[in-house]
Amino acid sequence: MEVINGRKVARIRYLNDLLRCQGIGGQVMVTAGIDALGPETVLRILKAVADFTDFDPHNDPHGERDCAMLTVDGLSILFKLDYFDTTLTMHSSDPADPAATCRVLTVMRANEY
Repeated sequence: MEVINGRKVARIRYLNDLLRCQGIGGQVMVTAGIDALGPETVLRILKAVADFTDFDPHNDPHGERDCAMLTVDGLSILFKLDYFDTTLTMHSSDPADPAATCRVLTVMRANEY
């Protein structure tokens, strides 16, 4: 059972990284607070989110790389991934299965959470 769970976590982590780093496999959303910063700043923030590697047990307790905080241009930024079913109405029954999951990466200012 542990190997299966380990494989599932590795698959979820891979799919999360694919969306976070390359924009593949889901939707990337920015909040109004991020959008209001202007296109150049939004691009710097998205690049910083894509480049983020400082995952640790505090910000990534399940090893899925699905949430973290970082600082960009002096702003506290939070990103989080959510796993929905393909209708975007409920949580996914299996986040390791991209056919059953729509990933949504939301990037926001920390004070918007």
